[in-house]
Amino acid sequence: MHKLIPMNELFADVILPLPLHDTYTYRIPAEWEGSVLPGKRVLVSFGRTKIYSALVIAVHSVAPKGMEIKEIVRLLDEEPLLSPVNLELWRWISRYYLSPMGDVMRSALPSGLERYKPRMIPVITLHPELTSTEQWDGVLTGLTKARKQKALLVHIGKLMFVFTSGQKSEIPKKIVAQSEYFSEAALKQLVQKNIIRIQSRQVSRLDSIPPERVPLSLLSDSQQEAFLEIRNQFRNKQTVLLYGVTASGKTEVYIRLIEETLRQHKQVLYLVPEISLTPQIVIRLQQAFGNRVGVYHSKMDDAQRVEVWNKVLSFSSNPDDSYQIILGARSSLFLPFVRPGLIIVDEEHENSYKQSDSSPRYHARDMAVVAGMIYNVPVLLGSATPSFESWHNAKTGKYGLVTLSSRYGAATMPEIVIADTARAWKRKQMHAMLTPELYGKIGEALERREQVILFQNRRGYSPFIECMNCGWVPKCVNCDVSLTLHRKSDRMNCHYCGYGIPIPRTCGKCGAPDIKGRGFGTEKVEEELSLLFPGARIARMDLDSTRSRTAFDKIISQLEHHKIDILAGTQMVTKGLDFGNVSVVGILNADHLINYPDFRAYERAFQLMTQVSGRSGRKEKKGCVVIQTSHPEHPVIQYVKGNDFEAVFNALMPERKLFQYPPWYRLVKIAVRHRDQARAAEASGWLADHLRSKAPYTVLGPESPLVSRVQQWYIREVWLKIARDGHAGDMQRMVTEAVEMTKKRAGNSGIVIQIDVDAV
Repeated sequence: MHKLIPMNELFADVILPLPLHDTYTYRIPAEWEGSVLPGKRVLVSFGRTKIYSALVIAVHSVAPKGMEIKEIVRLLDEEPLLSPVNLELWRWISRYYLSPMGDVMRSALPSGLERYKPRMIPVITLHPELTSTEQWDGVLTGLTKARKQKALLVHIGKLMFVFTSGQKSEIPKKIVAQSEYFSEAALKQLVQKNIIRIQSRQVSRLDSIPPERVPLSLLSDSQQEAFLEIRNQFRNKQTVLLYGVTASGKTEVYIRLIEETLRQHKQVLYLVPEISLTPQIVIRLQQAFGNRVGVYHSKMDDAQRVEVWNKVLSFSSNPDDSYQIILGARSSLFLPFVRPGLIIVDEEHENSYKQSDSSPRYHARDMAVVAGMIYNVPVLLGSATPSFESWHNAKTGKYGLVTLSSRYGAATMPEIVIADTARAWKRKQMHAMLTPELYGKIGEALERREQVILFQNRRGYSPFIECMNCGWVPKCVNCDVSLTLHRKSDRMNCHYCGYGIPIPRTCGKCGAPDIKGRGFGTEKVEEELSLLFPGARIARMDLDSTRSRTAFDKIISQLEHHKIDILAGTQMVTKGLDFGNVSVVGILNADHLINYPDFRAYERAFQLMTQVSGRSGRKEKKGCVVIQTSHPEHPVIQYVKGNDFEAVFNALMPERKLFQYPPWYRLVKIAVRHRDQARAAEASGWLADHLRSKAPYTVLGPESPLVSRVQQWYIREVWLKIARDGHAGDMQRMVTEAVEMTKKRAGNSGIVIQIDVDAV
């Protein structure tokens, strides 16, 4: 039994920012009783000498039995950073994704919280006793002999519109300092004479000047019907799926729902798969709602993320200087919403919503649905190509379903042309990587001064190079992959670890000079287009061309202002782009999408091709989409041509159910990594055998993944297939125990085991 402690001795259970499942208990010093609360951070000593910033999740009067209890070193926060419902969401993430609470804490809290300091700037104000025009004129008269001081003061007066209806109370010193009349000596004299004052002011690091507000657009009949139906379904369903074809105007429906939520004085979370790909949505929201819109994503610096966190947290106490709407990537789900009213997940099918690199490996769409239940707020999922999981949930009644089946306004669905690359190669009709159909459509669009988007889902110049004499292919020394040719940098690079070498001029095995690039990436597409269409302005959008913070926005702006005629790119060109002058879209190699070795290949191929097709023919122009493939009769190609999402879903469902795949089953991937290949194989084999002896579900593996070595780590995978109707709790307990036993076995030091629940 725990020993009951008098009420004047309290304890706090805390989460440490370490990969630990357990919480730890510390004594609360008497002077902080009543101040240490759940959701606040404290400094604690852990181990012999380490000091950590920990998060309090419970306060109680029960001392742990049989151990020495350390005291909290310092209280870090005046107010809680999180509410109880925020912490409840953390607990669900930890349980469901088998992730230590310490990992959840590290993902959730901005890393800059502890070292955050407000940004302060010096501002110039008039002395408070200087209150009238007469006094101002008298001061200027008194400075007649101090010409530099008088000139500077006159300049300050002009900047501040002194004693006019538009007078500014203060002005940043750096603006005054830009004047030819400025000198530090003159400014100092004006301060000493009690004419002006210099004070420090806190200013935001965030963009605070939104674009000019514009009235909300009128909804079409179909949009208004969808809006009303969504509201109606929210009465009975926590989550509703909005299935709207590309260019149907889903964003305007979202905006009307947001407006309604704001009138209830509640907050809105608007999730997008990749924030850098959606500048148009940012502008549209700010045009509608002004400074109430904040943006949150991983490309912001630490201090900016802290400011957004604080502006969300302060909504109840300071609504005028807070964010009521957050447009964000998946990490924005961790923000401390105090009055949540609506969650929107746009393009809910996107794989970018899945965090796969580090623990917790959560899926933001699924986490949003759970957050809706915990916060008791409606969740709207939107897509032109829903994930099979969401469509299954809608069709079985778990989610509500609303459909927008026509494009907005006068826009019509594009013409889909299937171009047979095998026949074109055989007849020697290809223009580089373009079939006659696509080559002709591009030429016609350029003649009409219209724009073209080309999609090729590989960056670089060529995926690999090969010796034509012996078949040698240069590979990465750290990973089991071939090196990708990048002609612009004259190097070959590994896209997994960054290793690179200069392009070899002779074979590394036989010494022959006959080395050729195989296949083509976006860099080669850009080069070939410049030769085929010498007068066209061509740009490339991929990870290599958009590495800087402003590069993506620059390309979008150039496309918007028709400074680009042809844009070639990877998946980036399939998302978040809405340009009325794009009349032709080309999918250069549909075969790579369809033939990828993954059970979701057909689903993803349909989604990608349909999404990129949606970039064509907006507003009043009917667009054209050319899909290049050597298998023109392939069912997925035909489904894309017919824009028939339900057909591809219905065709694949029986096979998914037969072979125990989602949405019928859950998949859990357990990746075992070690620097020694034999140890990775032995440990993963023992883990799989142990799970088979205990688990009431299918255990597959261990097997090597497609890339079986990354950054010198050998990888073996064990997969679990678990029916949706049960055993979830057993799975969490069994997998956790099995992983811990594997780590503790003799000879397994140095092993790393990563668990990915609902792997994609």
